[in-house]
Amino acid sequence: MDIRASTVLPAKREDIELNTADGLTLVGELALPEGGSPAATLICLHPLPTHGGMMDSHVLRKASYRLPALADLAVLRFNTRGTTSDRGTSQGAFDEGEGERFDVAAALEYADFHDLPNPWLVGWSFGTELALKWGRDPLVQGAILLSPPLRRATDADLDAWAEFGRPLVALVPEFDDYLQPEEARRRFSRVPQAEVVGVDGAKHLWVGEPYVRIVLNEIVKRVNPSAAPLPTAG
Repeated sequence: MDIRASTVLPAKREDIELNTADGLTLVGELALPEGGSPAATLICLHPLPTHGGMMDSHVLRKASYRLPALADLAVLRFNTRGTTSDRGTSQGAFDEGEGERFDVAAALEYADFHDLPNPWLVGWSFGTELALKWGRDPLVQGAILLSPPLRRATDADLDAWAEFGRPLVALVPEFDDYLQPEEARRRFSRVPQAEVVGVDGAKHLWVGEPYVRIVLNEIVKRVNPSAAPLPTAG
């Protein structure tokens, strides 16, 4: 079977709830490999909810549809505060990336409590800002940033990540609306362990199956290299 944009591969999927330190309940989903323990865990941080971002934003949804089966990865997706998707609405209200620090912490706490191994943050757009600002937790093995705008996240956050020392990979579309590869390389040069991957022809929203495949392959190459490159048929 060829893997197409709408393909959903087998996994153990369950609806979950995250509880934040400031008293909110966030809705989410955990997808696990069917056949055994995951090699690593992706904690997905979605794009800007005021512009339609949510746990079902297409690259994150396709990661949950494919990577448990193809790469032995657990994929945890959730709606940050005040965000709605088919899964439901998380309590609270959008807080410009500040109160969302508790949302990131709640996801990491869930991963820790449920013994989900080797958690990596996968942020997209607004989600990259949350990863850089609030993801420097000892549990975190590294972060992969899709279309980082570097607006809410400042040079001070980059310097803090440099000191944190964990891997940082930025996938930057050639035609991104906010930050393109040349400028991204300059900005991320503050982080010695950062790698900037420019993706020819891509745009901020990674529309098109070829670009989704590139993103998922780049994630797997870092998080579970033995599973790369991903097959194109299941």
